[in-house]
Amino acid sequence: MTVIRQVLMLLFALLTSAFMDSGNAGGVIRPASSPGFATPATGTSLSGFPGTMTDDDGRSVRMTHAAMRIISLSPNITELIFTAGAGKKLVGVSRHSNYPDTAKSIPDIGDSFSLDLERIVALQPDLLLAWRSGNARADIEKLERLGLTVFATEAVTLADVPRLLRTIGTLAGTSGPAERAAKAYEEELQRIESSYSNRPRVSVFQLIWHQPLMTVNDQHLISDVIDVCGGTNVFALASSLTPVVSGENLLEADPDAIISSVSLEQDESATAEVKAFLRQFSPLSAVRNNNVFFVHPDLIQRQTTRVLQGTRLVCEQLERVRSRRKTARLPDS
Repeated sequence: MTVIRQVLMLLFALLTSAFMDSGNAGGVIRPASSPGFATPATGTSLSGFPGTMTDDDGRSVRMTHAAMRIISLSPNITELIFTAGAGKKLVGVSRHSNYPDTAKSIPDIGDSFSLDLERIVALQPDLLLAWRSGNARADIEKLERLGLTVFATEAVTLADVPRLLRTIGTLAGTSGPAERAAKAYEEELQRIESSYSNRPRVSVFQLIWHQPLMTVNDQHLISDVIDVCGGTNVFALASSLTPVVSGENLLEADPDAIISSVSLEQDESATAEVKAFLRQFSPLSAVRNNNVFFVHPDLIQRQTTRVLQGTRLVCEQLERVRSRRKTARLPDS
């Protein structure tokens, strides 16, 4: 796999009139002015069928009945559908939908770079769930022109995840299990926040790719993870969601810690690329003090309930930074 393809896959993981027919659950009523990247909707809920619900692209989606044949257009959405108790209703999933294991046996409908429109239509879905920042708007419009109902979702903060679970539960008619999963998530998030959100701040660089250097701004879910753990994203004010930064930018920011989605193990097994990265940025406080940590991208980049596992890891890692910082300040005996 080429480096270019790897970068494209990471970008896919990080970003990213009504049509009706006899087999469709609903359609889309477009707003007068469709936002480019609006704040996710607070969740205009269906009180029953038929009814309308506002998606995270600001569109009113009409549903005539609970969805029975669902296609997921992103791996993170696939996870959420299973967590919301609607996994058995999935008839197609985006490539790389690898969790839970059951998802691997569901027909593959391509990824955000190459959706298989013919296969999607053949699967006769009555609802497609899309990732607002990860699926191209042009692809969503193509699907709608084919008479399919598409509902876009997006989690910008950790608190958005249970909202999406409840939304999926409503759309799929599985509100009971969706509500239980949402409440369990909220209780765990509250425990994490009470333990770490008021801890001394630690400046953090989130590395999502190292060639080129890619990070996130404060509109990305990962930035909220950092904040909940008492950290400060050093590139929070960047203009794009996943900006490319220069080495000079990173050296100037000089973060206390680096949280990486790329393994940067400082041992003999490290690749030449990783060793070169660590040499280049050896002046950084994070590298000098061995505060370079790895969190698997599935646990921090995917907008699912598993993000709380990644959040726990980040919080524990930042506690290690605080402990080392405190120890360094102790006077010599």
